[in-house]
Amino acid sequence: MEVNLGPELQAKLARVAAENNSGAEEYVRQLVEQYLDHDAWFRQRVKKGLSQLDEKEFVTHEEIGTRIDQMFRS
Repeated sequence: MEVNLGPELQAKLARVAAENNSGAEEYVRQLVEQYLDHDAWFRQRVKKGLSQLDEKEFVTHEEIGTRIDQMFRS
């Protein structure tokens, strides 16, 4: 796979990679892997949250307000 980056982005990438003691290619590989891992984690959390909404497993705005009031009264 090839990804074409403009000269400004290439220069920025080279600078940041050097600051991280890495080559540009390896740095991009690490960034993409981290992004994909985070994206998978995020999507899983969203699905879980939507499932909880479907199952009525949530706290309302009013309940949160009550909990906060109780915390500060203690």
